[in-house]
Amino acid sequence: MITRRDLLTRAGLGFGAVGLSAVTPLTGNGTQLAPDREPLEPRAKHLVFLFLNGGLSHVDTFDPKPALSRYHGKPLPIDTPRTERRTGHAFASPFDFKQYGQSGLPVSDLFPRVGQHIDKFCVIRSMTTDVPNHEPSLFMMNSGQLLPGHPALGCWTAYGLGSENLNLPSFIVLCPGLPTNGAQLWSAGYLPSAYQGTHIWSTNRPPKELIRYSHNSSWPPGEQRKSLDALYVLNRLHLERRGGGADLDSSIEAMETAFRMQVEAPDAFDITQEPERVRRAYGTTDFGRSCLMARRLVERGVRVVQVYFGHGQPWDSHDDIFDHRRLAGHADPAIAAFIGDLADRGLLEETIVLVGGEFGRTPTVEVGGLVKVHNGRDHNSHGFTILAAGGGFAAGRSYGATDEFGFRAVENPLHPHDLHATVLHLLGLDHRELTFRHSGRDFRLTDTGGRVVQELLA
Repeated sequence: MITRRDLLTRAGLGFGAVGLSAVTPLTGNGTQLAPDREPLEPRAKHLVFLFLNGGLSHVDTFDPKPALSRYHGKPLPIDTPRTERRTGHAFASPFDFKQYGQSGLPVSDLFPRVGQHIDKFCVIRSMTTDVPNHEPSLFMMNSGQLLPGHPALGCWTAYGLGSENLNLPSFIVLCPGLPTNGAQLWSAGYLPSAYQGTHIWSTNRPPKELIRYSHNSSWPPGEQRKSLDALYVLNRLHLERRGGGADLDSSIEAMETAFRMQVEAPDAFDITQEPERVRRAYGTTDFGRSCLMARRLVERGVRVVQVYFGHGQPWDSHDDIFDHRRLAGHADPAIAAFIGDLADRGLLEETIVLVGGEFGRTPTVEVGGLVKVHNGRDHNSHGFTILAAGGGFAAGRSYGATDEFGFRAVENPLHPHDLHATVLHLLGLDHRELTFRHSGRDFRLTDTGGRVVQELLA
């Protein structure tokens, strides 16, 4: 018989401890396996990915290219790489850039409030990915693979580190709808299902409506506890007769987590508890509310929070790049408030914050496809920008570069595998050791590649 204490210990385990806790010693806090080698020294405890799904244009935001103004309306004097759709001549950014902070890093007038915090960021200007389509690029940035069925970054992190708060899931996804690819982006894949992301429809609704079925109005907590304890005993008997099973173990843990969420989740998602000035700083948009929820979740020990900007692929500005101004009007105050809030509360040092999407956009105007207004940009997988702050990332500097027009990464190209390896390193995990046996081989987030980029570290 396993006691309730044992159950709660197992519910918070990381690195495959669900199946191994019976034979492997645990650390004193019961949140991860005792390492059999000297562990990495973690610099961060939490990861927040503010995902601007659809493809933020780097040449209109954080990677200015004066050469585009000289060639505006003319063919580029380089061999342009292949993109998803047909593009035409050079398209100069219609937005103005200025330097901010002691670093003097340039930011466009789309993100003036983020500019006020640019000294807290490492601006990675040399990201590349493999395919200029949303679906595979979303999978690559989220799970290190081009195809579905693999665990997301948040799942791998939860698997490796476990949870700091047993009353909330270790990986929470906030989105007012579903991004392209939907729940496959936070699937646990072949990892135990206990590590999959918990999706919250972060719309402007009361906390109890955000998480359906988290509150049982028919049974008081004591009666629910008795029922779950009895169900747990029956499940253990069934599990023993079957000779073990990770899926059943994960189901047991999911029911336990759901029960405990009744205590803490309503409070965590109730942003009305925040002062009016704080809510006003984040903004009244879905993205703003999600960023404020993310801060409250980090405070409560949630390991990974991913905030998607919106339903579908809102930053996909094929027709008119001026739509970026509307989108940035929602994103800019929320990102700035989130970063400032974490810094003021002493949480930024222990929280990695990533800002970006699945790829960038072309420095040329799109002329093919179904566009109605020829004032937009196509997908660009050859070079784009990701912002990284906190958790051990170097602050107030840029890394890498695209060519003079912003088409290709030409200086220190960085693949998502490299970004993932570096993030895991800062969280105290070796991306080469964080593996899971499936279908006869060991899988990992970074597949057979990835490197820790020391130049990105503080």
